[in-house]
Amino acid sequence: MKAYITRIAYYLPDVVEENTPGRLMKKTGIERRHLCPAHMTAGDMAKEAAEKLFDKGVDRDSVDFLLLCTQSPDYPLPTTACLLQDRLGLRKNCGALDFNLGCSGFIYGLGLAKGLIESGQAKRVLLLTSETYSKYIHPQDHATGPLFGDAAAATLISSVEAEEEGLYGFVYGTDGGGAENLIVPVGGMRNRYQDTPVEERTDDYGNIRTNRDLFMNGSEIMNFALEVVPQAIEDILSKTSLTRAGIDYFVFHQANRMMLSYLQEKCGLLNVPYWNDVRDYGNTVSSSIPVALCDMLSRHPESECKRVVLVGFGVGLSWGGCVGNLSYVTGRLER
Repeated sequence: MKAYITRIAYYLPDVVEENTPGRLMKKTGIERRHLCPAHMTAGDMAKEAAEKLFDKGVDRDSVDFLLLCTQSPDYPLPTTACLLQDRLGLRKNCGALDFNLGCSGFIYGLGLAKGLIESGQAKRVLLLTSETYSKYIHPQDHATGPLFGDAAAATLISSVEAEEEGLYGFVYGTDGGGAENLIVPVGGMRNRYQDTPVEERTDDYGNIRTNRDLFMNGSEIMNFALEVVPQAIEDILSKTSLTRAGIDYFVFHQANRMMLSYLQEKCGLLNVPYWNDVRDYGNTVSSSIPVALCDMLSRHPESECKRVVLVGFGVGLSWGGCVGNLSYVTGRLER
């Protein structure tokens, strides 16, 4: 039995914020973003995404394990995945856990799902990714705010009787030494809210943020991605004995248009199918790859997608990649 992605859906909140036309929009390619309203949480959005799969005929009782990737859980404890098991009406003998990872989280989730399925622990794994980074961003941080959008995605990974691999060639990487370049400094047990005074800072460009808000050193994140992603591509191709020409599509974490264009060139992917579409969503963190896959499959339903290289990279600092065979995906677009 092999683990395959068999369904994908995503949810975008109704609140849409248009970015101000100018140099930043031109560089990033992000024109608008969906923002999670104050009354909603990442758990709420994950539920909405999952219900789209169930509305399309996925049997709730067939789910053996629920994985939720989020860095904005509903509570410090209990785990939001446990709450979603109940809210989604899943069986009580269904496993459920959260894992805290950002832009590489979808890849790590696929790896976990493959392990659960191919070790015989589960037949169907529901991987949910949901993030509300907008709630971490200061409203007067006009450098970071226009980059991030909120979204949730639901991906069903199923056991399939097949000789070919469905998810393979996994590579992972971690550089915790760069953690300070993408961080919310206050709110955990290291710097508790009740023990840490609020400190407001204004940068050289007039952007305001506090130590309770998201901080991103954009140039360092760019340098990091340009360093690790090309090697990740080489490692995936080496592990799978594939060539660039043998890949049907390359889908990277959708950070922004400029970064994706640089990566396309540096990875030697200028003459192959390569997804770069952040205009209507922005950086949706762990949901960016499944959102991109949904859109790719809907816009090119005739295309063969037996070998799709997926790569995520970002906060942690963390990265990961793999090859996915999408030939068993049904109901190709459930937005």
